[in-house]
Amino acid sequence: MSIINIEAFIIAITILTLTPGLDTAMVLRNTSRGGLSDGVVTSFGICSGLYVHALFSAIGISAILAQSAELFQLVKMIGAGYLIWLGINSLRAMRSGHSALSVHSSNTGQVERFRSFREGFLSNVLNPKTAVFYLAFLPQFIDPNGSALMQSFLMASIHFVIAMLWQCGLSGALNQAKSLLNNANFLKWMEGTTGAVLVLLGIKLLLEDSPVEPS
Repeated sequence: MSIINIEAFIIAITILTLTPGLDTAMVLRNTSRGGLSDGVVTSFGICSGLYVHALFSAIGISAILAQSAELFQLVKMIGAGYLIWLGINSLRAMRSGHSALSVHSSNTGQVERFRSFREGFLSNVLNPKTAVFYLAFLPQFIDPNGSALMQSFLMASIHFVIAMLWQCGLSGALNQAKSLLNNANFLKWMEGTTGAVLVLLGIKLLLEDSPVEPS
């Protein structure tokens, strides 16, 4: 089982994971509410939801490959264009000074762990941005001659590990993280960096010659 450009995948998914967003805000909120264990369980729920997106992405990729190699290449081009669009939006957000994340703390004591897992899992699974991103992102690294499902699950597993490490680290250093993530200059820098990486990655994938052998 091989993944095309796995190094590029790891770099891109790491940078995107580090970018403040809904998942980060959910972990920090629940950590404020119930402590470190609440944040860790929330993170586990969020990361478990990645496999749902990977499954549906693999189903779509397999269906496309069954039609034609040319259609698969078209989907990859559309996906690369989507990444560039995301990057441009991040760069625009940086210039306008707007950020997608605002962290507010509360403290209501211990809560049921299953509730934290459910909140994290559903927030990820029901997030249309994550679904669209996986549908656009994963095909860029799929070897059409291998199992789309196994490769998608492998990439989701890599994403799982990276996201768990990052989110649990934030949960363990909540006060510092809240201060950092509410810093406008830091958020603008993160938006700009992410935007530039997405644009460059999308352009690289568009220009890359990756012939597909019909199955």
